[in-house]
Order: sequence, then structure tokens, then C-alpha cells
Amino acid sequence: MPETPLDIARTWAEFVDPASPEDERQVFRCDLTWLTSSWTCIFGSGCQGIYADRPDDGCCTLGAHFTEKADYRRVKAVVAELSPEVWEKHAEGTGPQGWTEREDGARKTRVVEGACVFLNSPGFAGGNGCAFHHEAARRGVPFHTLKPEVCWQLPIRRTYRTVERPDGTSYLEASIGEYDRRGWGEGGHDLDWYCSGNSDAHVGTQPVFRSNEGELRELMGDAAFELLAERCEAHLATVAAARGSAAGRRLLPLLVHPATLLAEQGSAERG
Repeated sequence: MPETPLDIARTWAEFVDPASPEDERQVFRCDLTWLTSSWTCIFGSGCQGIYADRPDDGCCTLGAHFTEKADYRRVKAVVAELSPEVWEKHAEGTGPQGWTEREDGARKTRVVEGACVFLNSPGFAGGNGCAFHHEAARRGVPFHTLKPEVCWQLPIRRTYRTVERPDGTSYLEASIGEYDRRGWGEGGHDLDWYCSGNSDAHVGTQPVFRSNEGELRELMGDAAFELLAERCEAHLATVAAARGSAAGRRLLPLLVHPATLLAEQGSAERG
């Protein structure tokens, strides 16, 4: 299936973060088009990997940068408890070179044999894919509690900016949206395949705000997530109403992610 364009019609919702102090209000700006889409991770089920010559890597080829010292310390504690049964490159990661490296002065997970040191290869007895993912499954805890932040956030992207009002006041805007190719920087346009705008990955049984509820609660806080969920449910109700008539269906490109629409069309054509 083709990848949909980066610049599409989107519906956004803004609301004040109920957890922010009155004198320093933070406002969430959330992409309802993305958060109500049917995207889901298809690693191992059709994911072609970001590079054509490494289709089994998913988006794990480059290694993961740490967002802050706390992120590194949390992951470091998890690494100390990983066993060779869940981490294929345990010997390399615990050896003299360790499991991190520097890139342009920033600390990241080391690349070993062409991919992140924590990526298990197909056929590994402990499971193909991220060692942290398998460790979380073994412990019965949410995946985002063990993985580096950039790994569990993808493909949700949180960004901040200061918004100046006409009266001279300002507020901090936290945007929650799609981590598309541009989120990777200039190199994102060179990726051979990418999932967020590709209909092959818009096959989830739940909308993103539900399938990634744990990640969103971590990014936003529980109270803000509940407000987001209300707005997402209202948006889905609007979509359902639009589907009910010919006139309404003309509005769907303004309400629904085009990759979700394309996936639905493909499913209908297959019968």
C-alpha cells in the first residue's frame, strides 16, 4: 500500500492541563485525527523496517538516544537485570564496550552488528525484537516502564512551544501528535519505509488513544488523558455520524486519517 502524504487535514483539540498550576498553565494540543486512527505496530507482521536491507529490524536499526539523565538511569537499572535468556547480545552489551555509545556528543544505545544492541534476531529462543519488550512481558508490566523513552513514545510525538498571547501573556503548549518522518529530522525523509502514514499499519482493532493508553497517560498524566479520551470519543461519534449518509461521507477525509481510510478501502475490496 502507498504511504499517505505528510500534510493532511487534521482535527485538533486544545484544553488546559488540569494538573498544571494556575499561575503556569499548560495547554495540551492533541491531534484527534491521529489519536483516533487505526494505526498499530506491525513489527513481525508486515513491518518492512526503516531500511530495505534490514527488514527484520523495524525501527530499531539506529539505536535509541536518551531524552535525559533520568531516562538513562532508569534503563541502566533494567539492563542490570536482563538475562541472556531474553537478551541475545548480553555478552556484547555487558562486555568491555558496554551497551551505550556517543553520537554527536549524545549518549545512545550501542549499535552492534548493524542494529541496536538490544534487538534480538529472528530465531532467537528468547523472542525476536526488543529485549526490553520481552522482559516486560516476562514481568507482566507495561512495556513503556522498561524501554528507553524514545522507543515507547514512537509513533506518538510530544513537543513543546511557548505561545505568546496578544495581551503579552504566554503559556506552554504541549502538542501530542503523530511521529511522522519529519520527527526523525532531515534523515527521516531517507527512510525506505515508515509506518505511521502507511495503510499497512492501520489495521488496529482499537484507536491509538486506547491501544496506547498507558503511553499517553505517562506523557500527559491521568487527569489530562481522561479529558483527551472524552474528546476522542466525541470525535469518533462525529465520524460514525458522517459515515451514515452520503453527504456525511464526503466529510470523512477531513475527519479520518487517510491511511486508516485507505486500509478500510483495501479491506472492503478484499471482501
